[in-house]
Amino acid sequence: MGFADFLSDAGLSMLESWVTTRSYSSYGPSQADVASFKALPGPPKVEKYPHAWRWYKHISSYQSEFSSLPGDPSKAYTTYGPEKSELTINPKDAPKTAEADEEDEDDLFGSDDESEDEEAKKKREENLAAYKKKKEGKVKPAAKSIVTMDIKPWDDETDMKELEKNLRSIEMDGLTWGASTLVPLAFGIKKLQINLVVEDEKVSIDDLQEQIAGDEDHVQSTDVAAMQKL
Repeated sequence: MGFADFLSDAGLSMLESWVTTRSYSSYGPSQADVASFKALPGPPKVEKYPHAWRWYKHISSYQSEFSSLPGDPSKAYTTYGPEKSELTINPKDAPKTAEADEEDEDDLFGSDDESEDEEAKKKREENLAAYKKKKEGKVKPAAKSIVTMDIKPWDDETDMKELEKNLRSIEMDGLTWGASTLVPLAFGIKKLQINLVVEDEKVSIDDLQEQIAGDEDHVQSTDVAAMQKL
């Protein structure tokens, strides 16, 4: 199917859904990202489309390399994106609401028909209460993501050990720093590439990047190189 018109809410919602777990349209920056970036009149609203805004900000850092990125620059942005829309078109296919779930739970233990006798009604309500209590007692594991982040210094004279020390001093509930390595860029400059695990509901990647960028003496920019749900 591909992306829809980015001037519409439906098109932006499709982009938001597509880049929620992606840093790029493919395995790395490509003409697919360039075509989609150019089709947007500007950055999506961060409060409404946070993941699309993060993707837009990330791809904008490659503008000087647009012409050299891999892929076919003649393809329209509508040829990229999801093969089928994840937006709900038919109401019967919409996800169930919490209220509908409760109704389904009621059905598990029989109808609430007015004609049922008091004893049967009492038994049904006891069974329903026991079921809900058991269900509430189950704690779902926290949703987590593993992120690979690139931190670029200002120049080849930047103290990368001090940069990493300052980086790892950042503490957030739900954030765990992992292994890191220095990756050569050009002219003797190396970027720090580091892995981290975050609890999705507790840690905002955008907020984390802002904190990292606060080390202005060492950090020139940050990029999310990869992101995957655990």
